[in-house]
Amino acid sequence: MARILLVEDNELNRDMLSRRLLKRGFDVVMAVDGPDALQMAASTRPDLILMDLSLPIMDGWEATKRLKADPVLHSIPVIALTAHAMEGDRQRAMEAGCDDFDTKPIDLERLLTKIEGQL
Repeated sequence: MARILLVEDNELNRDMLSRRLLKRGFDVVMAVDGPDALQMAASTRPDLILMDLSLPIMDGWEATKRLKADPVLHSIPVIALTAHAMEGDRQRAMEAGCDDFDTKPIDLERLLTKIEGQL
């Protein structure tokens, strides 16, 4: 069973998506901000990270840059998630080191296809 680190500061989004992923057979661990994401990635070694880009304390772009700079964690695929899909956000996410990009509201089937593609 693949372990996914879900990094999401919005409690309702975190609860909804984690329950849907659990139903699909994934092991889900969660973080609520950038520093928490870095700590959880190091301690749980997930197979994939779903990274909200708009996070408190440290945004998802910076958290991804730090993950990808870590020699132990750099190979973990990161899928960026954002509700603010502005022109250039996808490119900015990829430049930060994200392996894929998806928009909110989440289309679960589309996201699952992207998750499977990264795993």
